[in-house]
Amino acid sequence: MPYNFVHVHSIQSVCDILLEMGIDPDSIFEKAGTHAQIFETVEAVSFAMLGRLTALAAEQAGCAHFGLLVGQRATLASLGLIGTLMRHSDTVGDALQALATHHDLLNRGAMIELIVDGGVATVSYAPYEPETDGVALHCERAVATLTNVLRSLCGARWNPDEVLLPRLHPSDSTPYTGFFRAPVRFEQEFAALVFPARLLRRSVDGADPLIRASVEGRIRQFEAAIPPDVTDEVRRRVRSRIVQNRIEKDQVAQTLAIHQRTLGRRLKAEGTTFRSIANQTRLGIAKQLLADTEMSLAQISSVLEFSEPAAFTHAFRRWTGTTPSTWRKEQRAK
Repeated sequence: MPYNFVHVHSIQSVCDILLEMGIDPDSIFEKAGTHAQIFETVEAVSFAMLGRLTALAAEQAGCAHFGLLVGQRATLASLGLIGTLMRHSDTVGDALQALATHHDLLNRGAMIELIVDGGVATVSYAPYEPETDGVALHCERAVATLTNVLRSLCGARWNPDEVLLPRLHPSDSTPYTGFFRAPVRFEQEFAALVFPARLLRRSVDGADPLIRASVEGRIRQFEAAIPPDVTDEVRRRVRSRIVQNRIEKDQVAQTLAIHQRTLGRRLKAEGTTFRSIANQTRLGIAKQLLADTEMSLAQISSVLEFSEPAAFTHAFRRWTGTTPSTWRKEQRAK
């Protein structure tokens, strides 16, 4: 799977939903730069195209929660080999960790991360380039998919304690609370499900260790064929550190098991630097939060680890040539 590409399954779901709504998908797919039969000819599409297509479909259908509808179509089977590995993992925690570890085989436009803090577990979804078209719909699609996956493992009655979504509060939140059956917090800094950490120890009923071992072997074969890309790995680690409010070059180097000077040399060989990746990631998140939430500049600057809002404004102006407030107004005026 190339960087910033995702599995084509969601494209098919978009098409199916439009047809069920009585909407001809051909013109919408054409505007998005693709065609309605694309899922019959390829296995992956660009993250940007899926976001653009979902946003156009949501607009045409007059459905603000279109991403939620797409995510509701996902099953363990739609996750392919990773879904099979999850189905035959020892515990729910092992299954989620397998998804986080091997997610690149399905989606190289975002990362999934499982974090445990005391008695609370959070499984989050974070796009590498958050300013992509339709990213808020991307996020709600992913969180709905995660919910379906957990209900497959834990039973249809399972609910999270709360759901976090980085998007404006919709005029009607009923579709969200109806599906998640839990409090939904809009205008958050990232997308996530929150639930008791004890769930991670629950055994997966019917898990077969022989099937698990076979699937793990096949996944390792696929991953061994992926060319190494230090820039991609650093991008992933930086995105993770921002979610956890910790971003330092030496910490990222430690997670890659190399010295930070070695990391610098490898990034230079690939035509970039750690600072450039970190700044690109911060800028993407800043644009997403400015466009898709009502978070204040103080809140956003805190998320991005600036010392004060003025430092964030200065950096944003350096990156874009304008201030965060002006950029937000321009986006809302479109």
